[in-house]
Amino acid sequence: MQPAQSFSANAKRKLAALFAQASSHAEHERILCVWLRASLGLSSEQIAAVLGWHPGSVRNLQARVLREGLGVLEQPGRGGRHRAHLSKAEEEALLANFCFAAGEGGVVEAGPLRVAYEKRVERPVAKSTLYRLLARHGWRKLVPRPYHPDASAEAQRAFKKSSDE
Repeated sequence: MQPAQSFSANAKRKLAALFAQASSHAEHERILCVWLRASLGLSSEQIAAVLGWHPGSVRNLQARVLREGLGVLEQPGRGGRHRAHLSKAEEEALLANFCFAAGEGGVVEAGPLRVAYEKRVERPVAKSTLYRLLARHGWRKLVPRPYHPDASAEAQRAFKKSSDE
């Protein structure tokens, strides 16, 4: 087994600066993974125990940092909308055309919205795609009932006759 490569003093200072600038928990963990080795000389098993990672993941990240530099730590993590038809801003612009009717108390139907979406992406989409888009932007399905399900037409007529007297 070959001896572990060490980090320079300059790299240790940069790690401390990166740690102060980190904006997410995942970013903090990635920086801490490398910092614990560079500053304290902990093994990958010890670092994995502290972070709750697998030792192989620790070794992979540290090897990548040694090979490619500290810029690896500044890259965003995995995740995101990789199969999205439109960006979030484009979706908001599309929904803006329908906001006026919704704001006026009108009913926004999914049919015309789906047609507009399909025209924009130039391909047919499933209904679920449209409903996920609406949920993503905080729209809810509010449909006024035309009548109460337990209403009795006879009871209503009797009430109207008794109130006219």
